Amino acid sequence: MIKSLITMLLLFQAITSMAQTTISGIVMNEKQESVAGANIYIAGTYDGASSAADGKFSFTTTATGTQNLVVSMLAYETYRQAGDVSYFKNIKVQLHKTINQLSGVTLTAGSFEAGNNTKASVLKPMDIVTTAGAAGDFVAALQTLPGTSTVSEDGRLFVRGGDASETQVFIDGLRVFQPFNATANNIPTRGRFSPFLFKGITFSTGGYSAEYGQALSGVLLLNSTDQPTQEKTDISVMSVGGGLGHTQIWGDKSLSLNTSYINLAPYQVVVPNDRGARWNKPFESISGEAIFRSKTAKGFFKFYTSFNHTNLDIEQEDINYDDFVRFGLKNNNLYTNTTYKHFFENEWTLTAGASISSDKNNIQLLTNTIKTQETASHLKLKFKKAFSNRLQLNFGAEHFIEDYKEDFLSNDGFTLHTPFTNGLTAAFTEADVFFTNRLAMKIGARTEYTRALEEMTIAPRVSLAYKRGDNDQFSFAYGSFYQNPLTDYLKYDQSLATEKTTHYIFNYQYIANGKTFRAEAYYKNYENLTKYDTKRAQPNSVFTNAGSGYASGLDIFWRDNKSIKNLDYWLSYSYLDTQRDYRNFRATATPNFASKHNLSLVTKYFITNWRSQVGLSYNYGSGRPYDNPNTPAFLAEKTKPYHNISANWAYLLSQQKILYFSVSNVTGFKNVNGYQYADTPNNAGVFNRRAIRPTADAFFFVGFFWTISADKKSNQLDNL
Repeated sequence: MIKSLITMLLLFQAITSMAQTTISGIVMNEKQESVAGANIYIAGTYDGASSAADGKFSFTTTATGTQNLVVSMLAYETYRQAGDVSYFKNIKVQLHKTINQLSGVTLTAGSFEAGNNTKASVLKPMDIVTTAGAAGDFVAALQTLPGTSTVSEDGRLFVRGGDASETQVFIDGLRVFQPFNATANNIPTRGRFSPFLFKGITFSTGGYSAEYGQALSGVLLLNSTDQPTQEKTDISVMSVGGGLGHTQIWGDKSLSLNTSYINLAPYQVVVPNDRGARWNKPFESISGEAIFRSKTAKGFFKFYTSFNHTNLDIEQEDINYDDFVRFGLKNNNLYTNTTYKHFFENEWTLTAGASISSDKNNIQLLTNTIKTQETASHLKLKFKKAFSNRLQLNFGAEHFIEDYKEDFLSNDGFTLHTPFTNGLTAAFTEADVFFTNRLAMKIGARTEYTRALEEMTIAPRVSLAYKRGDNDQFSFAYGSFYQNPLTDYLKYDQSLATEKTTHYIFNYQYIANGKTFRAEAYYKNYENLTKYDTKRAQPNSVFTNAGSGYASGLDIFWRDNKSIKNLDYWLSYSYLDTQRDYRNFRATATPNFASKHNLSLVTKYFITNWRSQVGLSYNYGSGRPYDNPNTPAFLAEKTKPYHNISANWAYLLSQQKILYFSVSNVTGFKNVNGYQYADTPNNAGVFNRRAIRPTADAFFFVGFFWTISADKKSNQLDNL
């Protein structure tokens, strides 16, 4: 009996030994160095081992047939190989470092981010709206960043030698067709949207993603807040009007409302703004915004809408008229967008969105009436897939529809009706490839077809980033960018072609210990720019795409919020060399909106004992070109340099009550924005001129801001 049992045990041991397979090999990293402590095992079994100091491993398994060998190690990507167990002998396993999203390389060429949750940010949302002189307008605050030119009589973004029409604005990825308030000539405008509802801003001065198009110079991306953290009410009482905001939360749903009323008539009585002008009705506007959010188990829905009504009537000096020229304006603007994002289990994300805008103007110019109406919409579908932390794919399609109508009625009964409709279909694809924690690439392309022009374009784009050390990196970007000619031209001639620029950008960035340094060199080449042969675009103008140009320069940004306690400051400098031959230019020249040198210094200091934040900013722009018809040269003379020192003071009456003071151009610099020359010479053969100056040298602002919330701590300091 015992002999039989021993025989059976020996037989079982022999069978077991025959069924076991030895798995062996060595684990190395990308530098061909041994990796100790890696876990190696057959998936679904308890068979495995750890690599030794020399990286070698060996273990036996009873598994047979095709199996999955898994090698895992902290800070490395998990390695998997499928095959017959007999093949897993003396194998060489190479592990790759895990891509660290917090400390790895980022693609930053041509882009400034303002957000609380991104390592690429050089500004925070609070920085954007607490800048002295910006008066709560985030567009004005962005003009303190490198890459922009100071055009104080306009108020829009002029980026790297491009005019304001070359920078487009998007909210949650959807185009805003009229992002700025309507205004009169030489009266600066403001952005339509309040910072109350936005969590972050990305300002691309070039080399932007293939997801966006129809912008020769840059894009401004506004991202609305996802889920608010608490219910609150914001009340504003200002020297120029008032505002009310409220956020309500119901579980996974929330609604935020924000309204404001601005009327400069009382301010005009106290501090007249009437140099070269007579106000029949000072600027008045009423606006409102709302955003509804709903979160589901695998999706997120947003609905955003804004409305703005503007009314003004002004008479302005004009050298070609004996009396002042009347300009009356009534503008109604409505913008709505909705987005839905769905998260699938297999790492796919679907984003669908649509926007529609309506902009109506009723203009009284002298004794003439001009009525315009633009209705535009944007439909977008985007897919995103993270195949691994090394490869992310983003692709989609979108369609734009534009319907424009303009009616001109003169006092003698002459009428002119100029309608224009257009559709544009685009598709884009882009991949983010992270080779290592130090090397990454974004590569993509965008194709567009414009129905009115019957033209298709293909725009390749690529950017590279290399992280040299723990705190600094280099980036490079290249791309083609297309934009249709302005509606002001297409309403007269649809035979024009698409305008084009090509961007080359080289960037260096250092971020550490509360300090940020960026230096960026760029070159832009312009092709197919629109030209016409009359003083201004009109029905009998001859339009061509014979225009061209270039822009090159250097942008430098420095920020430090650690060296001096309670002091935060940033310094921006831009050098711009640009020339163009476009529109009605009679020769290649630097456009009148482009300054060769622009400098901004923004400081913010918190005085604890005074419960105050004090801000001071300085803006400088070298002289801008203007054309003097008394000389043969074109756009050869320059204005005197632009200077502006602005200050603000936010005093906390209590944690949730703020008294705010702000004044722009506190030293009263006599800035000149340009010159207007007479259309005809005087008896001596000289063209007379007048200086174009602001209607007032300084602007004063006083406001009281009160927040009511459950935590009794929140305030509107980040909205000032």
